[in-house]
Amino acid sequence: MKSREIANKIYYTGVNDRRKDLFENLWPLPGGVSYNSYLIVDDKTALIDTVDVCYADVFLQKVGAALDGRPLDYLVVNHMEPDHSGSIRLLRQLYPQVRIVGNSKTFGMLEGFYGITDGLLEVKEGHTLPLGRHELSFLMAPMVHWPEVMFAYEKLSGTLFSADAFGTYGTLDGGILDEELNMPVIMEEMIRYYANIVGKYGSPVQKAIEKTSALDIRTICPTHGPVWSKHLAEAVGAYDRMSRYEADCGATILYGSMYGYTEQMAEAVAESLAAAGIRNIAMHSMSKSHASYVLKDIFKYRAVVIGSPTYSNRLFPEVESMLHKIETRDVKHRIYGCFGSYTWAGAAVKLLAAFGERMKWDTAGNAVEQKQGMSSSTYEACTELGAAIARRLQQ
Repeated sequence: MKSREIANKIYYTGVNDRRKDLFENLWPLPGGVSYNSYLIVDDKTALIDTVDVCYADVFLQKVGAALDGRPLDYLVVNHMEPDHSGSIRLLRQLYPQVRIVGNSKTFGMLEGFYGITDGLLEVKEGHTLPLGRHELSFLMAPMVHWPEVMFAYEKLSGTLFSADAFGTYGTLDGGILDEELNMPVIMEEMIRYYANIVGKYGSPVQKAIEKTSALDIRTICPTHGPVWSKHLAEAVGAYDRMSRYEADCGATILYGSMYGYTEQMAEAVAESLAAAGIRNIAMHSMSKSHASYVLKDIFKYRAVVIGSPTYSNRLFPEVESMLHKIETRDVKHRIYGCFGSYTWAGAAVKLLAAFGERMKWDTAGNAVEQKQGMSSSTYEACTELGAAIARRLQQ
């Protein structure tokens, strides 16, 4: 099994997973996912990360083919999440002499997950690992998105091995380099991946980007998705914007509706936004849309509008669950509006308004509350809410 050379003596040894339905058993994978690993072959050989244990057989064949009879000297562990570290124990059995390179937090997890405590080489910020013409230097990137995460930089080729940073959902279907793949699809899946997995950690991402800014980076090799080369600036720019919680002019409208009345309010707000010239409008019924895609759109667009009926004196359960996911990611700098309905006792609007205050979002317009069915006055209030949000977006 041949491994592809993606830079001078750097080989791709990753695998594709088209079987898994849910990433982290949470997030839909309609296009699958890749687990990326890379091998540097020089006077010494160094493997960068492994893959999910489910694909260890294919992975080990690729590593063996790239080594072509050479011993494996080092395994660099940039990230200990099991979809990247799962094959370490089997790799160690096949190459018992391999030294495992990581930081002190790496090794605590290595013992906890796999019981491995020997043959370790600890590195810290700025340490180097000479391999021959190639040399790796290490940058700590804690909480992007686990505490042990580090990056490895190879100066000769200008390659940054970035762990989960700059990763995407989706398998690598034929190509490995970004220029060989469908970039609009890739970029959408990068945003969704960031929103689902990394979204809470904007500040650590900013620190990591700052650390790497002085490096001559020509290629980025993440542990999911394509190798970035031609579109490298686009990928880094997207991460920079998302980690600053910057977003495009547009609105995400998410709502719950049992019998269609709250949905009518959502439609009225959307119509008003469109009439005011807002073209990016993403609407999500929380009875159907998966939170993964709602979060993606909340990271894409600057306005968030939420509607819910009162349900057992609380919010509609799927809306309430969605609010928890948004709060967990501490999304900042959004324009906010809300609306709700009730039949005999209202609570939804009060709870939605309190959510906006907790998020410290910029509330636009007046919250709209509807008793029972849609009336002309409610329709007008929803229209004005949409217009107020549009005005704020266009300022």
